[in-house]
Amino acid sequence: MKDLISDTTHVLDTNYLIQNLREMSNGNMNLTLKVWRQKNAQTAGKFVSYKAENISPDMSFLEMLDVVNEGLTHKGDEPINFDHDCREGICGMCSLYINGHPHGPKRGVTTCQLHMRTFHDGETITIEPWRASAFPVVKDLAVDRSAFDRIQQAGGYVSVNTGVTTDGNAILIPKVIADEAFNSATCIGCGACVAACKNASAMLFVSAKVTQLGLLPQGQPERYSRVQSMVAQMDEEGFGSCTNTGACEAECPKEIKLTNIARMNNDFFSAKLFREEEIHGEHH
Repeated sequence: MKDLISDTTHVLDTNYLIQNLREMSNGNMNLTLKVWRQKNAQTAGKFVSYKAENISPDMSFLEMLDVVNEGLTHKGDEPINFDHDCREGICGMCSLYINGHPHGPKRGVTTCQLHMRTFHDGETITIEPWRASAFPVVKDLAVDRSAFDRIQQAGGYVSVNTGVTTDGNAILIPKVIADEAFNSATCIGCGACVAACKNASAMLFVSAKVTQLGLLPQGQPERYSRVQSMVAQMDEEGFGSCTNTGACEAECPKEIKLTNIARMNNDFFSAKLFREEEIHGEHH
């Protein structure tokens, strides 16, 4: 207990918990939502204000939206369209820009993992879709992120027969490389990096997918063709350039590191200098 009290972080967490318990004891939260409503990518959108009443601090952000939509449906109004699926921080579907941050103000969490106790009773919350020309609005807060799928299809695969699990585990890989590959593989392709970047760059996403395969023995046959194909597809999709501001890493819910971009650039330039003729021969 002495060590716990001496830790400033834990003291702050305890105070935060007490504050939220008081809010719960005083009743549920009442909030104002400023939600972006847009029929489709071809029509203009606008912010519309809604009241979110009797919201429990223990609800997730998506559960709060479910309650609001239920109220809209009962009144005969059209519910707010937003993406969601697993609600466990794995699928990458939840894609809301909340109070100026992808997935909200907390670091290292997706929207479905964001709880309403993060906010305060009476607060106004602004909710927008991802803002990028490569992510056209489908409706309201939902955007089309199929550009990521096409980038992955361009080179995010291996051609070798990797066998069963035991065969894969028989290949000795240094722990530092295995850890780097695993950390890159945690990318869920949500697009927060694009939404956070002032240029709407997809470099963090692409570099994570390139690194995930390029570091492992099974990914070596396509290592240099992969990076060129995926970067070319990224450019074709209309994503912006990287200027190393670091907003992507800061807002990534899986905390993918900028070092992946440096590693991808190294492979890309190596391919252009030494392997381009070989790659062109493969494609043509």
